[in-house]
Amino acid sequence: MKHINIFAISDSSGETAMQVAKTAGAQFESADISYERYPFITTESMLSGILKIAKQKEAVIFHTLVNADLSKLIEDFAMANNLQNVDCVQKPMKAISSQLGFNPERVSGLVHDLNDDYFKRIEAMEFSVENDDGSNPQNLTKADVVILGISRTSKTPLSLYLANKQVKVSNVPIGPTIQLPKEVFDVDPKKIIGLTSVTKDIQKIRKARMASYGIDEDTPYSNSKNIDEELEYANNLYHKLGCLIIDVHDKSIEETATVIMESLDLDSYQ
Repeated sequence: MKHINIFAISDSSGETAMQVAKTAGAQFESADISYERYPFITTESMLSGILKIAKQKEAVIFHTLVNADLSKLIEDFAMANNLQNVDCVQKPMKAISSQLGFNPERVSGLVHDLNDDYFKRIEAMEFSVENDDGSNPQNLTKADVVILGISRTSKTPLSLYLANKQVKVSNVPIGPTIQLPKEVFDVDPKKIIGLTSVTKDIQKIRKARMASYGIDEDTPYSNSKNIDEELEYANNLYHKLGCLIIDVHDKSIEETATVIMESLDLDSYQ
């Protein structure tokens, strides 16, 4: 049985995109289809993190984003990475607009289903976005999970994936030259996850990042010796904290998230 992943991405509850996807998917009884809903996606950074996961999982993307720029970001990303995507709102809005002779309001969330799961997911999404990349360290003790890692260990995509499972996440960048928030030591070590990797993988990702910005790939940021020092600092910190350490170099976002949820007994979250 062939397996595919389908993502429903929305700036509201995602119910419409999910329903369209499931209606279409129901016609393929011989296929094994996994559905994942990503609601309340209103910024480019949030969307980029989810698209990274979609690329890893070769997902078909159904989306209902009233923001034309975000919708185009999906279209362009899908084309560049050979992914299938279905715009469930822009084309219908354009058809109605043409018939009426005036533009749509473009207000997110005018139609959505307000249930407990929706609010829990939205709360987790909002928390994780507000506490991304070391923001608001005073909230670290309020998180279900605190993720530590050096740059380019996929902290943000992992945070968004977990938030979609109703898990409140704070993620904090660390390194020898980065000021570590003192609040980290107030967090229960069982809630802290330390991400590590191998130098060659981090270097490859950082060089690609620099190239995408049109910057010389060979910088201190991508220097292997500096990366070695960052990883050593991280691993020493993790041992000092007594937290769970996960090597992400050979794991997908989904695999890492599963390890985290199982280790913290969060596997019952939806």
